[in-house]
Amino acid sequence: MRLVKIVFLVFAMWSSFLVSAQNNEKHTVKKGETVFSIAKQYQITPFDIYRLNPDAKNGIQENTVLLLPQKTNSTKQVKEEVTTHVVAPKETLFSLAKQYEVSVADLKEWNPSLTKNGLKIGEEIIVRKDEVVQETGYVEVAAVKSKTETFSYKVLPQETKYGIAKKFNITIEELEKANPQIKESLSEGEILTIKRDVVKEVTKVNDQVNFYTVKPQETLFGLSKELNISQDELMRLNPELQDGLKEGMVLKLPKRVTSSEFKLSSKPLADLTKSVNKSQTKNLVLLLPFGLNKIQSDSTKTQTDYLKSDKLLNITLDLYAGAMMAVDSAKVLGLPVNIKIVDVESSRSTSNVASIISKNDFSNVDAVIGPLQYSHVETVAQLLSKYNTPVISPLSKEVGKPLPNLFYSVPSQKHITQMLFTHFEKNNGNVIAIISTKKGSSKDHISANYPNAKFASYNEKGELDYANLRTLFVQGQKNYVILDSENRSFVLNVTNHLIKLKSEFDLQLAVLELYDTLDFEEIPITNLTELNMLFPSTKKEVNTPEGFIFESKFKKANGVSSNSIVNRGFDITFDTLLRICQEEGFATSTTKFRTEHVESSFDYTNENGANVNTAGYLLYYDTDLTIKQAQ
Repeated sequence: MRLVKIVFLVFAMWSSFLVSAQNNEKHTVKKGETVFSIAKQYQITPFDIYRLNPDAKNGIQENTVLLLPQKTNSTKQVKEEVTTHVVAPKETLFSLAKQYEVSVADLKEWNPSLTKNGLKIGEEIIVRKDEVVQETGYVEVAAVKSKTETFSYKVLPQETKYGIAKKFNITIEELEKANPQIKESLSEGEILTIKRDVVKEVTKVNDQVNFYTVKPQETLFGLSKELNISQDELMRLNPELQDGLKEGMVLKLPKRVTSSEFKLSSKPLADLTKSVNKSQTKNLVLLLPFGLNKIQSDSTKTQTDYLKSDKLLNITLDLYAGAMMAVDSAKVLGLPVNIKIVDVESSRSTSNVASIISKNDFSNVDAVIGPLQYSHVETVAQLLSKYNTPVISPLSKEVGKPLPNLFYSVPSQKHITQMLFTHFEKNNGNVIAIISTKKGSSKDHISANYPNAKFASYNEKGELDYANLRTLFVQGQKNYVILDSENRSFVLNVTNHLIKLKSEFDLQLAVLELYDTLDFEEIPITNLTELNMLFPSTKKEVNTPEGFIFESKFKKANGVSSNSIVNRGFDITFDTLLRICQEEGFATSTTKFRTEHVESSFDYTNENGANVNTAGYLLYYDTDLTIKQAQ
């Protein structure tokens, strides 16, 4: 939130300057139009519109006049094909978007009523618009040689001409020309002739390919995300994917995609909803410190007073709220699970978990989540080791005893920081570290993980030697600058200096973690966005279709917005429910599959006998005022 609010005034002032400095086109907003649709119409980006019209970030109204970038010397002809769908029970915007290979934003744009009224059973909505843009004008192109490739394709259930044309990178007109019989209708199982031009002579790097063997339960969506290439590109390189992705299949990949880039983890990213075993009922227990006995016995405080003063209770309630959302999702999927919530009395040093386990039968429990303190989680794991019951620590970053049935779900700082160094290495980075003299441990950590790192020096007065700093940068190479200091003025001065050096060097700011100093208003957020500040994190930004859907449902059900603890409660509970419902059970699934949900990813690895989650995210501040995931 701070990222957007603080920079808005500066952004507006800068945009005003740009407006006056050039001749721009104008567009009058029509009813139902959005920034996204206008950008698409003019073949520009939404950021182009926000750059010239900063107020548009707050929404646009009918008859508003927008400034647009000056048009190029070209003309456009747009043809449109519309596909509709009648909403069936239990269908969602996300499921429809996935089915028709479009985004939720597209569906809302094509159907404005959805934003106001939501999705209704029996309603006919637009689920795809095919826009074919033909341009003429002064366009400089490179000469290439091509050949025509011809092969057969069997129409899959619910496929459209749009989807098939998109799959093989041809137009609908080209598809109909090769198959005149489909101009009126397209039938499931129909054999089509596909003709497409294939580039024969391109640059050497694109002529070369790598190979990848598909692992069990991998999906085309997950594989595309894992390999950082589009599904369309995978389909073009591997036409056999038209019959579906199969275990053991050997895929061609562009040479630019190397094993170090797409497999930091040896496990595939799996969608476990597709492999659940519903033949046997499973049992999950949540041990959470509500402290109900304490609340009921204390007559001097109201429940409201406890909510205001008890931090642990607030965390527990948020975690519980997220967990209940996961339980609801499990019900929708038809998972055969019984959920038991147990109130535990817990403090830093004491807990009644031993008493609870002794008085209750845990022999048929498939997994336990909690309690919150790692020492009490250890106690539970020890007591349930005779049953080999998986016990998941939901919030603690501490890793204690290496028990075979204990799983630490929060990645340690060590693991997520390692992602940063892996990124540096992958991009052949020249690493320059500017470390406060008080941060000796940071210097040792960087030296141990990136021996080639260069460290900025200080003069006799203890001031940063900027003249020496400049000599550490290398032209023609990516320069990563790690900054670690608690001094606000120092951080401000360094970032201002780095911005000046950007005109000479390819550089990017990086931090080992988002420390508090960066959050002070004395440091303009524009300094961090202009330097694309890179940082590792245990959680991603919740700006995915799944994330938006979750936030919307949670707010509708609870009347308040979700937060990181709520999201964590959902992720850890939903992940556990899916894993205990796999044929092999929770423990074995952690050795085979990596998963990702609303905000968190889970990749359990055994390190020195302890089962720890090593999955995290590498994020950066973008110039469009958002936080994005680094590739």
